[in-house]
Amino acid sequence: MSKIAFVFPGQGSQKVGMGLDLFQSSKAAREVFEKADEILNFPLSRLCFKGPEEKLRQTVFTQPAILTVSLACLQAATDKDLQPDFVAGHSLGEFTALAASGALDFAEALRLVWERARLMQEAAEKYPGGMAAIIGLDEITLEEICQETGTQIANINSPEQIVISGSNRNLTWAMDLSRARGAKRVIRLEVSGAFHSLLMQPAAEGLGRVVSQLDFREPRVPIVVNATAEPEKSPERLKERLVQQLCSPVRWRSCVEYMLGAGVSTFVEIGPGKVLSGLIRRISREARIINLNDLSSISSLDL
Repeated sequence: MSKIAFVFPGQGSQKVGMGLDLFQSSKAAREVFEKADEILNFPLSRLCFKGPEEKLRQTVFTQPAILTVSLACLQAATDKDLQPDFVAGHSLGEFTALAASGALDFAEALRLVWERARLMQEAAEKYPGGMAAIIGLDEITLEEICQETGTQIANINSPEQIVISGSNRNLTWAMDLSRARGAKRVIRLEVSGAFHSLLMQPAAEGLGRVVSQLDFREPRVPIVVNATAEPEKSPERLKERLVQQLCSPVRWRSCVEYMLGAGVSTFVEIGPGKVLSGLIRRISREARIINLNDLSSISSLDL
């Protein structure tokens, strides 16, 4: 029997206007936005709907905004009675997966992501750096480049795309070496820090203290986690993996390959954008991919 996975996007999927039609048309989605505004004590919903874009791009706002929109999409689709066999998320999306699976409630997940984003922004200001997508080099070659330049592999997204992370100087060096060694494209990403690298160690330590104070519940379905690309249901191990994730690679390709091997044939990307759908297509041409990111896609959903 074929299985279904829910997948949730990470930072970079945001855009001004996201979630507005759901807010206007779905009572369940509207309640998510209103609760987010109340919990954070500022109008996050207005930032999602009207911007400004420069503020929405700031890590401390981007992360809670994407989590809120993704869970509003999920709530708007509750009448479809979707039951996934696995959930997973890319970086920030892993926190959305925790809420979607019942390991945390929405308020807990939102406060945790708000704190994570603040800690990451602080670490980025203390240790300035960035990230770059490298298209067309294999993992072994990129690992060699990272060792030479003092950078790290941050995301293994698809067979063609790997993201590296490091200080500004080292990252520029690694980008130049990647071009010299045959990369098809090298793209500096619009992010404010060297995420998923050791430069995030202060954020990992802070997040560890926050997570230790929370009571995670066992998720209803396994969460395929970024750090190991394996399914996890233990609350204590989930806490460990969330902290580990900040300084280690997001193994997205391996996460998807695990789910495919476990019988998943349909991936439902829930939240703004279609980034994960594009990556999954590059990993498997046979997988069925569905996007739920607005009223139209939810209304026409047919599984």
